[in-house]
Amino acid sequence: MREILGRRRRLLSRRNDGRPELISAALTFATEWQWPVLPGVAPDPRGQARCACPDPECTVPGAHPFDPGLLAATTDARMVRWWWTNRPSAPIILATGGMAPCAVSLPALPASRALALLDRRGMRLGPVIASATRWALLVQPYSMEQLGELLYAKDFVPGSLRFHGEGGYLALPPSETGQGAVRWERAPLPGSASPWVPGVEAVVDAVVDALTRTGVSAPEI
Repeated sequence: MREILGRRRRLLSRRNDGRPELISAALTFATEWQWPVLPGVAPDPRGQARCACPDPECTVPGAHPFDPGLLAATTDARMVRWWWTNRPSAPIILATGGMAPCAVSLPALPASRALALLDRRGMRLGPVIASATRWALLVQPYSMEQLGELLYAKDFVPGSLRFHGEGGYLALPPSETGQGAVRWERAPLPGSASPWVPGVEAVVDAVVDALTRTGVSAPEI
């Protein structure tokens, strides 16, 4: 058992030589957790803050799908292995929704304060993905109708919250994007099945309440 848990931690973190083992992480997501993934467009080698896609004003450099497109996301091990064998440094992109988790994201500073408050309250959270600018809390899959009803019932929802549902995507650790490294702020617990994630209602309620109580005005980032 210790060997299995140790292998999983290595697959989701780094190789012994310190370099991210993207192909191993991508295979873990796709085959063990059944999360559909695909390679993202790489940051522009002429400048990390730029993207190699055709959009000169890309707002998520190196952190989105391009070629192949999002619909190509798969859990097939052969396809995943082929992609990262040919593009070993490509970011790992999760196609959210369907059978895969969705996410709620917000700017990094308000997110860190909100999570600290939720920890003090003893709220159970699932995996949290962090980049330099935004943190994403993974949640159970939801429909647009479900999300619409949830938001309609609220008096106030910060405009900086983003919702990654069906047809959306997220960069997964240990990807490197134009905005820096993507890491686990809350890593998935080792196990044989896909990590547990909470429902979107509980997360949105808690995050909005935490932002209100901490007096954080989350900027539009």
